[in-house]
Amino acid sequence: MVQIPCYNEAQTLPAVLQDIPRKLDGVDDVKILVVDDGSTDGSAQVAQRFGADKIFRIPTNRGLAHAFRIGLEQSLLMDADIIVNFDADHQYRGDDIPKLIEPILGGCADLVVGARDLENFGLLKRFLEKLGSRVVKAVAGIDVVDAPSGFRALSREAALRLQVFSSFTYTIETLIQAGQSGVSVDWVSVKTNPVKRPSRLFSSIFGYLARSIVTILRITTLYRPLKVFSWLGVLVSLPGFLLGVRFLYYFIFTPAGARGHVQSLILAAILIIVGFQMAVFGFLADLISANRRLIEQALYLVKRRELLDERGDSKEGDAPL
Repeated sequence: MVQIPCYNEAQTLPAVLQDIPRKLDGVDDVKILVVDDGSTDGSAQVAQRFGADKIFRIPTNRGLAHAFRIGLEQSLLMDADIIVNFDADHQYRGDDIPKLIEPILGGCADLVVGARDLENFGLLKRFLEKLGSRVVKAVAGIDVVDAPSGFRALSREAALRLQVFSSFTYTIETLIQAGQSGVSVDWVSVKTNPVKRPSRLFSSIFGYLARSIVTILRITTLYRPLKVFSWLGVLVSLPGFLLGVRFLYYFIFTPAGARGHVQSLILAAILIIVGFQMAVFGFLADLISANRRLIEQALYLVKRRELLDERGDSKEGDAPL
């Protein structure tokens, strides 16, 4: 299944749909799903005219991450063994799809991401893309080459396991989840087409950067709360410790002068107490995180039961989303 989330892409959809290969080695059937995220320019009609096998229409625009999640659910309902996400702005090339799914067909990976050559990007954007990938690599604990790339293929197992919480973008979030959930990830080099229009996902590079930082912090806190809160506790309590040492110095070597630094002692105590509280919050959040992992596993089993029968094939009819 090649799923295409789209929002007002009537101009580019014809080229996108014509670029997707209908026959692939190792694949019995190739189908195209267009998820119309509340488009007002007739994108759904264009998709139907140019051969999309199924069109799922979302009444109002809910954002790329929501459309991506709906696409995964609909693809599973349509018995997809491999799901390829393809952008509707024709940034990627259809002839790279065979390369993208090869590691999944060979059983080497469950999530494969296309690493762009970035030759069509400006110098600043290239730098930010590489910096962001390094940050996500450190957080996810896996090799990350091009974190924001939306050109990716998922096995059925990966589609069942990964959950999308963000309303902004799924790219960074699913990579961190994959690293924390043990989903095997691979990367392949892909080419990109020249940029046809500015991105609708963000108004500026710095706006995208700010929202990406928030997403990374949110997902990191969700999966590694003890580490996050422990570091916050250290950052807060360390100045308090230094202030306490400073007060002790004056108290021991200049007893009379120590009385003029009582404010430092009070501030030190406050910072150390707040830092300790943050560490306690980290322990509590870690316990909650353990429960969340159990809930994720239960959700995975429920999705398998609802969407798949005992042989691993989709049940007949649509399951509720």
